[in-house]
Amino acid sequence: MKPPRAVAALIALAGLVAGCGPGTDDGSAEGRRTMHLQQGAEHADAILQETLGSVRPELKWNHGPGGSAGCTKGVAGAATGTGAADRIVTIMTIVSEQRRGSLLGVIERTWKDRGYTITNVNRSPKFPAVFASTPDGYSLSVEVGGEGQFFLKAATPCLRDTDVQQPLTPENTRRRPGPFPQRPDEQDEFWSATTPVQQ
Repeated sequence: MKPPRAVAALIALAGLVAGCGPGTDDGSAEGRRTMHLQQGAEHADAILQETLGSVRPELKWNHGPGGSAGCTKGVAGAATGTGAADRIVTIMTIVSEQRRGSLLGVIERTWKDRGYTITNVNRSPKFPAVFASTPDGYSLSVEVGGEGQFFLKAATPCLRDTDVQQPLTPENTRRRPGPFPQRPDEQDEFWSATTPVQQ
């Protein structure tokens, strides 16, 4: 049975963001040789929590389906003993069309203030997104999906391969039943408002 189209697209995107593939593990950074994948995943979680902490009013969120995969090298795709992991935060706050640009702007400024490099901005009216990278090789994105739902993602560079546990950070809203993604249903006086933000 094929996974739902949205899930398949997110899995494919997560693999690309994680940077796994031929020639991605060059071992050039000392930190990447000593840090293992579980530590990297925890650092990715911390980046996402720092990002969420910069947003006021607070957003309601759940963990999304992160994952991990081995990194390979060369045309033959030889195993390298390293892997990359990705984490996803699903925003359950309803962000109105009039407030989406403001939320994207808050997150982009937060990343810039932390010294992260903005690598791409998708200005699509329907599915805008901002992509960034950290000095230590983590890939970040904030993307607007179906029904205006926000997703925050962080992916590690290739690190020493280990098992990766699920995130331990408590979610701040109840877990909804049903397949991913569960659509936003939390009203917020500011983010759900249908009037433009006053400058």
